[in-house]
Amino acid sequence: MALIKSISGIRGTIGGKVGEGLTPLDVVKFSAAFGTWVLQKTNNNTIVIGRDARLSGEMVNRLVVATLQGLGINVIDLGLSTTPTVEMAVPDKKAGGGIILTASHNPKQWNALKLLNQHGEFINDEEGKLVLDIAEQEAFAFAEVTKLGKYTQSDKYLKKHIKAILDLPLVDVAAVKAANFKVVVDAVNSSGGFAVPMLLEALGVQHIEKLYCEPDGNFAHNPEPLPENLGEIARVLQKGKFDLGIVVDPDVDRLALVNEDGSMFGEEYTLVAVSDYVLQNTPGNTVSNLSSTRALRDVTEKAGGTYFASAVGEVNVVNMMKAQNAIIGGEGNGGIIYPELHYGRDALVGIALFLTHLAKSGLTMTRLRAKYPSYYISKNKIELTQGVDVDAILAKVQKQYAKQPINTIDGVKIEFDKEWVHLRKSNTEPIIRIYAESDTLSTADHLANKIIGDIKEIISEKSE
Repeated sequence: MALIKSISGIRGTIGGKVGEGLTPLDVVKFSAAFGTWVLQKTNNNTIVIGRDARLSGEMVNRLVVATLQGLGINVIDLGLSTTPTVEMAVPDKKAGGGIILTASHNPKQWNALKLLNQHGEFINDEEGKLVLDIAEQEAFAFAEVTKLGKYTQSDKYLKKHIKAILDLPLVDVAAVKAANFKVVVDAVNSSGGFAVPMLLEALGVQHIEKLYCEPDGNFAHNPEPLPENLGEIARVLQKGKFDLGIVVDPDVDRLALVNEDGSMFGEEYTLVAVSDYVLQNTPGNTVSNLSSTRALRDVTEKAGGTYFASAVGEVNVVNMMKAQNAIIGGEGNGGIIYPELHYGRDALVGIALFLTHLAKSGLTMTRLRAKYPSYYISKNKIELTQGVDVDAILAKVQKQYAKQPINTIDGVKIEFDKEWVHLRKSNTEPIIRIYAESDTLSTADHLANKIIGDIKEIISEKSE
């Protein structure tokens, strides 16, 4: 059992003892803390909620609704929905905040409360700490019987979300329709099972093969859209009857694409391709996090824009995008953030922009992918013994490579011409994550292993 209390939300496995899993008492406590924070910060007593299709969703939903009503908060429940849809509904309803019940790409035994501010964006570090403090102190007071919150349901927001996407100047419905794409969709039996086909039909796509599109929460495979989990959709595409595959995670904020021959377009390259299309039409700046591919920088600079790297985490990407007036940004896990629509990762807008790009290019998926510089990321971690001073280790590595360009806004990122390595410590366990990128996987592995060797040498020197 696990319960992870972080500034971005509360995540845990269902069941077990209080404080050791996401039990009903934990759900109530943290819902009450967030509701209290919303009331204190905004003096607004409306919160929008929505959930993905995971098995525990209905139970958690009822607990959250009743708790918020008990605080005197009016709840607008979107029911089965997507993370970006809830994000857009919060400001539209002029609510004080939002809660999305989803553990994103985590397996079915997990659920979480993802917390949004009044702008429909994830709460920041400072705000998250305040929510955790309120929960820790149980500093909430519930409403009298005559002042309980009201409960309403709304099923119109996905349609509003899709209409807003179709109305974007860079989404060309006519071009997508004329391309007559044949598409396979893998929605891992969650909210994308109805959201993605609804979008595709609105875009004029007539040939849609649905794979795991029954939103019953029985995830047919590991829900993280990584190549090792996408064997079935790859096999369908290998038969040669379709133009592309679309894969989303349970709450539809991550987008992975599969080529017409069953090979992977590359989750890192979802953002690269969509950004390329946006930059061709609206020159400007881009942002991704420090652990994302360099290819976005290459594409941005080729278009005359400037690329900026943020700390890892959606809220950090959004803050950097606002600071640098970026026209598009996101994360290398397939998360597209297009401010023209809203400041949140959104697989649906990613699909619409990508299909427009593919249609206008006249290329196959594999030929489009070949247009972009190829980089490979090696993802590693080194486990340390308890009590090891991780910050001291990172400082020593930084000093060792002081002649190289170094970024320290989130761990230590060292650049070597067009290669890089990024070291980040875990906030929950004694681990250093080590990501490296190069033009081949073997050289990326070699670079990562070189740094791992350096770390081991530093540790051995300290222990002598």
